[in-house]
Formats: sequence, structure tokens, C-alpha cells
Amino acid sequence: MIDMHCHLDLYSHPGRVIAEADRRKAFVLAVTTTPRAFLGNVRLAEGRKRIRVAIGLHPELVASRFREVDEVRRFMPQTKYVGEIGIDGSPDHASSLQLQSEVFSTILKASEEHGGRILSIHSRGAATPVLDALEKYVTRSLPILHWFSGTRKELDRAIALGCWFSVGPAMVRSRKGRDLLAAMPHHRILTETDGPFATDGKTPLMPWDVETMLGTLAESQGCSMSEADEQVHSNFKTLVSALGGQSDAA
Repeated sequence: MIDMHCHLDLYSHPGRVIAEADRRKAFVLAVTTTPRAFLGNVRLAEGRKRIRVAIGLHPELVASRFREVDEVRRFMPQTKYVGEIGIDGSPDHASSLQLQSEVFSTILKASEEHGGRILSIHSRGAATPVLDALEKYVTRSLPILHWFSGTRKELDRAIALGCWFSVGPAMVRSRKGRDLLAAMPHHRILTETDGPFATDGKTPLMPWDVETMLGTLAESQGCSMSEADEQVHSNFKTLVSALGGQSDAA
């Protein structure tokens, strides 16, 4: 099982979640909201072979912490994963859109300067400016649009730009989410939870809850659950090997 977008450090008991994910042999990409959180996650994940930590600066925090983009660049050599980054266009964050765009562009350029990174990208209410930035700055890095919620036209553009997509149980509860999933190329889909922010309706999703996506993927792709699982694992191996990361293959 592969969870490509999870906030491990934000669970009530992250150590327990990490231990259980490890016991279940789940690969987890621990995305982070700030450079300080990156350092904390590195400590939490120490010795866990299937957990990778991404360096991030969440767009919702950019208005107050934009200066920390320098720390993102400083820590980038320590990991080939960058996230959570992006632009949030929701009303609560509209006043910082220009600043978010500048920070996002700075991080994209730094990723390119370091030879390319695997990027986990937030694009709520801002798919077009996110795609504009990717088109302008990215040639080596591999962008994964986490919980994509743009229009079908924006999805088609993302596909043409070579974007990947991480999808989870919370996304496909809506008809729009399922319709977007059905239009995504099978060979560029990965699974995620976005736990603990995303829930099953009552409790936070756990990394191993990505397994509940297999039935939805199988239905969407017209295959069996085992074939859907094999496709996700094949996709992951393709992704990490593109940046020389065979050892990450789950």
C-alpha cells in the first residue's frame, strides 16, 4: 500500500501511526507544512525504511511564514521529495495569492536547480496558476497534483503537461471527484489519504486506509482490485526510478 500524501506528524499519536504503518509494510510520503516540521518528521521516521519525508511550505501558511522559503531551499538537498507546496485560491487565502505564487515559483526553480524533485502539490481553487507555474519552470521535476479539484479543462491541461495525480477516499466521495478520477491516465495515478485532515466521516484516515481506494480504482479502470493495486505499485516504481530512486520502490 502506498500513501503519497500524509501529514504523519499531525496525528494525535504519530509514533503509533508510524509503527503500525511500518508493521503493515505501507510506503508513506510524509509531507510537511514548514521546514521545522520537516526536521521533526525526519526524527520521527528515523530507521523506517518505507517512510520518506518531503520538505514543504504549505500555501495556507505562506502569508505569515513566506521567509521560510529560504529554509526549504536549504534543506532540499536532504530529500528528493518536496511537499506540501502550491497555491490555495480559497477566499480565506485570496489576499496572499501573489505571495503564494512567488513562493511556489521559488520552490519550483530550486527543485529544478537540484536536478528535479518529486513534488506533492496543493492546487485548491488555483489549478490554473499552479499549472501556469509548472509550465513555466518545470522540466526535470515530477509534479503530483494532490486531491485535484479543478475543472475538466484544467485536468486535460495538467495531463498534457505530464502531471501525476494522488487520489484518496475523501476525494472520491463526491461525484466530481469520481468523474475527474475516471478521466485521469491510469499510468499516472497514485493513492493518498491526506490524513489526518481527511477523514472517513468520523475519524482521521490512516495511511493503510489507501487500500479502500482499490475498489474505486478497479471500478473506474474496469479491472480487478488486484490489478488496480498492481497498477499503483507499477506507477510508483516508474515515478521514483525516473529520478534514480529504485531503492524507494514499494
